[in-house]
Amino acid sequence: MRRVAAPVGLLALLASLFAAVGVTSPSATAAPAYAVQTLYFHVTVGPGDDQDCTIIGDVYVPESASAEPAPAILTTNGFGGSKDDQAGIGAAFAERGYVVLSYSGLGFGGSGCRITLDHPDWDGKAGRQLVSYLGGADGIAFLDEAGTQPAPTLDVVALDGPGDPRVGTLGGSYGGGSQFATASVDDRVDTLVPLITWNDLSYSLGPNNTDQSVGVSTTTPGSIKFNWGLGFSALGMASDLQNQQVPPDLLPCPNFADFVCPALVTAGTTGFFQPQHVAKLRAASVGSYIDRIDVPVLLIQGQHDTLFNLNEAVATRDALRANGVPVTMIWQSWGHSGGTVPGELDLADPDPATQYITGRVVDWFDHHLRGADVDTGPPFAYFRDWVAYDGNARPAYGKAGRYPVGREQVWRLSGDGALVTGTEPTRRGQQRFLTPAAGLPTSFDEADVVEQVQDLPLEQVGDLPGTFASWTSAPMADPLDVVGTPTASLRVQAPTAALTQGAGQLGKLVLFVKVLDVAPDGTASTIKALEAPVRVPDVRQRFDVTLPGIVHRFEPGHRVRFVVAGGSLNYRGGVTSNPVTIAGGEEQTLRLPVVR
Repeated sequence: MRRVAAPVGLLALLASLFAAVGVTSPSATAAPAYAVQTLYFHVTVGPGDDQDCTIIGDVYVPESASAEPAPAILTTNGFGGSKDDQAGIGAAFAERGYVVLSYSGLGFGGSGCRITLDHPDWDGKAGRQLVSYLGGADGIAFLDEAGTQPAPTLDVVALDGPGDPRVGTLGGSYGGGSQFATASVDDRVDTLVPLITWNDLSYSLGPNNTDQSVGVSTTTPGSIKFNWGLGFSALGMASDLQNQQVPPDLLPCPNFADFVCPALVTAGTTGFFQPQHVAKLRAASVGSYIDRIDVPVLLIQGQHDTLFNLNEAVATRDALRANGVPVTMIWQSWGHSGGTVPGELDLADPDPATQYITGRVVDWFDHHLRGADVDTGPPFAYFRDWVAYDGNARPAYGKAGRYPVGREQVWRLSGDGALVTGTEPTRRGQQRFLTPAAGLPTSFDEADVVEQVQDLPLEQVGDLPGTFASWTSAPMADPLDVVGTPTASLRVQAPTAALTQGAGQLGKLVLFVKVLDVAPDGTASTIKALEAPVRVPDVRQRFDVTLPGIVHRFEPGHRVRFVVAGGSLNYRGGVTSNPVTIAGGEEQTLRLPVVR
C-alpha cells in the first residue's frame, strides 16, 4: 500500500532541513552563566576587497571568561536560516566555558550582501574578519547597524599570539561550507567541525556518478537535481524579501551571485550545468581549494541525505588525508532528507553524555582548543539503524580504525534477471528498455524536498514498465550488512546514443542506477532514496558507476535488487529517447562493501 506523508510547505520544509543542527533552547528557569549581546559587524569582502557588507551576530561570553580567557567557537546558519538557529549552540557552549560568536551568513537572517555559496572571497573573508574580532581587533563590531556606536573590544578570548584567537568552527550544511571557506583564507582557525556539507557543488546539484576524475568531480556533466534546484531558488529569494533587498537587487538573480539563476535555468532546460557554471560552483567548493585546509577536521555526514551524500564526505576526507591533515569521519543517521534518531545529536543538551555525536563534538573541541587529555573517538564511525538501544545512541554506532571497512562482495548480472555470486554461472539473455524523451520521470520512488513516499512496491509504483532493467538476488540466508560505496561496471547497447553522443552532452545517454531492498512480500524500496545519475561518456565503452554510500542491513529473507532506469522523479534525464539493451555476463557486475 502506498503511504504518502502529509504535504509540507516547501519553504517551511527547506528551512527545517537547512537549519544547521537540531537544537533546543536552554531552560528559561535556569539562570544562564553567560551574557549574550547582538552586534553588527562591518566587513569588506570580494575578490578586490571592495564590497562592504553588514553582518548581524550574537556574542555569548561565559562569566568564567572574565577571570580566565576562554577559547572561542565561530558558528553560522544553514541555508535559509539565521544566527537565531544557533542560539542553542551558543548557550550550550557558553555554559561549558566557551566564547561563542553566532552570525547570520551573507544574504541571510538580517545580514547584507548576496548569497555567494560560501565562496572564500566572500564568505571566507567575512569569516576572517569575525575571527579578527574574536582576537581583539577594533573597528569591526558596532552596537548599531549604522556603525555609529563602536562595540567594546573583546578581550576575553584565549590567544595563541597577538590577534590570533584560539578558535574552532561549527555548523551544518551551508554553515559547514562557510567553515572551509574561512579556514582557507585564515590560518588562525584551529579546528573545524562541519556537518552534512558538500565537497563539490556541481556534484551536489548535478551529479554524474561515472567518469569521476578527482573525488566526486567529473569530466562529463551529470544530471541536475530538479527538486533541490527549485528549493534553493525559492528559499534564497525568500531570504531576499526577508532582508528587504528588493530592486535593484531583483535582477539578474534575486539575492544570489549573478551566475546562480542563469545556471539553474539553463540546467533545468538541458539537464546539466554548462562548463562556465561548473567552474563557478567548484570555486565555491572545498574540493577546489582543499590544499589550503591544514587544521584537524571532525567531518560529520548524514546517511539519509539526497543533497550532500556520503560520497562528498569521503572525497573531502581522502583529500585531507592525502595532504597529511588529521581528519575523523562520522556517518550519522540524519541529513537533509530526514532520519533523526534519539540520543544522537542535540548540541543544546546540558549533558553531552546522553547524545553520542554531541559528546564527540564536545570532546573534539575540548581536546583541540583546551588541550584536554580526552579521547576524541575512532577515526571512522557509522550509525546502524538495525541495532536497538536505549538512551545514548553509542551502541548503534559501528567503529573502525580506517575507511573503507569490510570486504567487497561481487554480484554478477545474469541474462535471466538474477544477481549471482560465487561460482554460480550467469545465463545468456538480455533486457531492453526505452529512456523517456525530454527528461521526463519514469520512476516514482521517494521525492526529494517536497514529500516522502514510503513502502512503495516496485511492481506497482516504482519504475514504469519498459523503462528499466533489473536483477534480483536469491533471498538472504543471513544478515548482509553493507557499509560504504557500492560500485557497478556496465556495458550497454544504445545505438541511437552512439550516433548522437558525438554532437555533445545533449546527445549522450542518461541512466539512473540504484540498489533496492526487496522484502519477502515483494515490497521493494530504494535505500534512503539514493540513486546514481549517469551521463555515459561513450556508450561504446564499458563504464563504472560509483553509487552513493550507504549503511544498510539486508535482513534474512530479503533480496538485493539492482536497477538501471531511464528516468527519475528527482533528476532531469536525457533530452532524447534511447533504446537500451543490457546483456547478462561475467563482466556486468555490482560490488557491495560488506562488513559481515
